Amino acid sequence: MDAATLAALIMFGGAIFLLILGAPISISIGLPSFVAMVSILPMAGAMTTAAQRMFTGLDSFALLAIPFFILAGNIMNNGGIAIRLINCSRIVTGYFPGALAQTNVVSNMLFGSISGSGVASAAAIGGIMNPIQEKEGYNSAFRTAVNIASAPTGMLIPPSNTLIVYATVAGSVSISALFMGGYLPGLLWGGGVMLMAGVMAYRRGYMSKHVLSGSERVRLFIDAIPSLSLVVVVIGGILAGIFTPTEASAIAVVYSLALGFIYKALKVEQLPTILLSTAKLTAIVIFMIAASSVMSWVMAFTHIPGAIADTLLSLTDNPIIILLIINVVLLFVGTFMDPTPAVLIFTPIFLPICVNLGMDPVQFGILLVFNLSLGTITPPVGPILFTGCKISDIKIDHVIKTLLPFFAVIFMVLMAVTYIPAISMTLPKMMGLVN
Repeated sequence: MDAATLAALIMFGGAIFLLILGAPISISIGLPSFVAMVSILPMAGAMTTAAQRMFTGLDSFALLAIPFFILAGNIMNNGGIAIRLINCSRIVTGYFPGALAQTNVVSNMLFGSISGSGVASAAAIGGIMNPIQEKEGYNSAFRTAVNIASAPTGMLIPPSNTLIVYATVAGSVSISALFMGGYLPGLLWGGGVMLMAGVMAYRRGYMSKHVLSGSERVRLFIDAIPSLSLVVVVIGGILAGIFTPTEASAIAVVYSLALGFIYKALKVEQLPTILLSTAKLTAIVIFMIAASSVMSWVMAFTHIPGAIADTLLSLTDNPIIILLIINVVLLFVGTFMDPTPAVLIFTPIFLPICVNLGMDPVQFGILLVFNLSLGTITPPVGPILFTGCKISDIKIDHVIKTLLPFFAVIFMVLMAVTYIPAISMTLPKMMGLVN
């Protein structure tokens, strides 16, 4: 057995075994990777190399954006921003069938784009919208399914921590280009959910009972302007070259903190809890990145990605079939693995294949994150699925049937993103971020 095969068996077999045992993802990645490294290097060399790779993997200015965006999202959850975005969404969705469900979708897109977290969106927006929809007679499975199906859009619409992680792993990929590339796929995802929600709401007779007057629309829009301006400040500043994505993340923290105090929804006493929660989540993400750096080194040293590429290309040389296989693998992986470790593991495997097929790294990054975002709403792991069901106090098996039409629409959008490069590449090219 050659070194590449032995290392692959140790890493992937060990990772699956530890995950089944319930070990933390970072341990499930890091420990088998170190054992694989020992199989190809002396113990002293393996220990030194592993330590160096973990340090080097974290030695990135771009990674500083992750804790700041996590902190900004936690502040927004407690800062009165969600309710203002919901009220602003009502301006757009008031005339549509199932107006409250449509408001839920638009609110998730807005809040997710600001907080960068699908779970935070499902909890914050769902927590507010659920009782309102219940009073209007919306079925619990329907309102839960709409909230769950639309919450992951914030993982594509910038700023997105998952895209930042991908840019770090992929190497010379512009974070700004990825941010721009995520807009249209994220909007198409949300638009598809809105279309399906409208059809289902029309059939169920969920029509709006209160249409906002002109003065109400103006008042709600003005009230939401400071919250909406956060996106303009962060993304506009990055595109204008005023500050980097990392600096933008720090500005997002200051801005959201100021809004929380201005709205009088955030208290000083809450800050220690918010900071502690941010530190815990940041430690988890950062340690996963460090552990995956060891795995990436072993794969590069033993040429595992090349071997996987050769195996895949030996099955077929049809680019359409190859991309379909990659999608199926990523969709399967997303059902049981969080997006961050999945990005860390599968970027070095599939990125070279897709680049050889002529796909731009920006488009592949969007395809990768899209697949893994879909995994957050599918069992058995599905953190957004579980969060949405918990918020609505409903069992998962009561929601899955209602979710199926949404899955179908989202999958169609995924296929469009896979085979139509313009969806991901138009905005980055217009902005001059890619050639």
